[in-house]
Amino acid sequence: MSTKLIIIGGVAGGATAAARARRLDEHARIIIFERGEFVSFANCGLPYYIGGTIRERGSLLVTTSAAFSTRYNIDIRTFSEVTGIDRQGKAVEVRNLLTGETYRETYDKLILSPGAEPILPPIEGIDGENVFRLRTIPDADRIKARVESGNPGSAVIVGGGFIGIEMAENLVQRGVKTTILEKLDQILPPLDPEMAAIVQDALEEQGVVCELGNGLKAITRKGDRLAVETEKGIPIECDMLILSVGIRPENRLAKEAGLTLCEKGHIWVNPAMQTSDPDIYAVGDAVCTRDFVLGIPTATALAGPANKQARIAADNAMGRSSTFPGTLGTAILKVFNLTAASTGANEKLLLQNKIPYLVSYTHSGSHASYYPGAEQMAIKLLFSPDNGRILGGQIVGGGGVDKRIDVLATALHGGMRVSDLEELELAYAPPYSSAKDPVNIAGFAAGNILKGDMEAIFWRELPELNEDHVLLDLRESSEIKASGMIPGAVHISLRELRKRLPELDKTKTYVVYCAVGMRGYIAHRILAQHGFTSKNLSGGFKTYSSARGNR
Repeated sequence: MSTKLIIIGGVAGGATAAARARRLDEHARIIIFERGEFVSFANCGLPYYIGGTIRERGSLLVTTSAAFSTRYNIDIRTFSEVTGIDRQGKAVEVRNLLTGETYRETYDKLILSPGAEPILPPIEGIDGENVFRLRTIPDADRIKARVESGNPGSAVIVGGGFIGIEMAENLVQRGVKTTILEKLDQILPPLDPEMAAIVQDALEEQGVVCELGNGLKAITRKGDRLAVETEKGIPIECDMLILSVGIRPENRLAKEAGLTLCEKGHIWVNPAMQTSDPDIYAVGDAVCTRDFVLGIPTATALAGPANKQARIAADNAMGRSSTFPGTLGTAILKVFNLTAASTGANEKLLLQNKIPYLVSYTHSGSHASYYPGAEQMAIKLLFSPDNGRILGGQIVGGGGVDKRIDVLATALHGGMRVSDLEELELAYAPPYSSAKDPVNIAGFAAGNILKGDMEAIFWRELPELNEDHVLLDLRESSEIKASGMIPGAVHISLRELRKRLPELDKTKTYVVYCAVGMRGYIAHRILAQHGFTSKNLSGGFKTYSSARGNR
């Protein structure tokens, strides 16, 4: 007797599970219930449709219900909301949103892919005119219509996460003056503050105002415009407001059915994507899975993990045995001409879980410096002080960031160490990389710290230095004239250092720095072998100035 599989929700999780299940069992009866109109669409592309980069609305549809149903022989019921799950009777209650009809449908196996819903702050004016959120194609239609027909001069985006940043870029490209209102003291929480600061600089260069450490208090109308009241009392007038303050899992069905939930309300699943009911599986934004690096519970609202989870859930529902090893949370973001990406644990997460770690910063070109068009990228590497196992990585820069973050994600998945990064043989030709790829350079820098060849100090530690420490700027005078120097530093260029060693005091600790850290490393080796105590500022003046210089 063939299996009857019901899937609640489409898009990345539900549609992928359905297609996989059909490939495994041609005779199974498969039904998808989708509350909205579209069973599979590219929600990651919505900001670019609003901005005009994606010109055709139809391009957002991965497939239509009719085409998907025909290809996979699946019963797709759009505008159908599942209102309850009867676990004892193994049936779901369904309401047709077009007709109001309600009925029951039995199942052998059930896959939940309900996704997540935008968080709406309980404040005055949140449901008013020209206040938008972005989660679905109809949401994008409303924003796009406002931009194209209303000619808004200004917008406020509440929330500086991925969607908020993408919307800021696309609104600016449509000529809308944009302010980001973020309650945290940084944008892009997956990045650590000093890396997010580089992205903030790029936004501000394009005229985006980043109002950080300040939340939304109320929204009122002022004539034809909106008056935004912030928690700090700073008034902001605008023509439209977009809420992007985060998401929460759609867990009502699971909760009412008595399925086990995790601490923050996500649906608990085991590595087989099986809930606390052995006949019910769950995937996507609504579930709590395992952090691949740290082994702790985590939730990741990303399409890549959702697709993988869906395949695994379908495998197990159809009688195969598959497991999900956990998620790295690998993510990437375009911000005008900049790219920001991360994988694995960030520093905040390691501190929160009291996990020992070391850090290195490097700045490398996207390809050989003598070949035209090379762009700088900043790489932050987090690794274990015990064995050098890679714990996480963040990269912000121009071209080539995408392939480097993918190398780091692969290294993380393979449990590799920083010594392995030193040894990786990566593709090299002048238009694409350097003989020592940026990933190799990151491995060398981390390895130097781990081996004790270099003692590093970090930008956030500088304010704690006492009179026993001397800041030593190794750059050339022209560099200092162009960009300034750290307050209180003494200037001795690297090329003069050896002959000026007699001027230095061996009772002091010299904190050396250059532009990005390479000359600092050379100076540290010189000083250490002449009996001086020194530390090298990891990432050099470039990291310091991004993190602290303008803030």
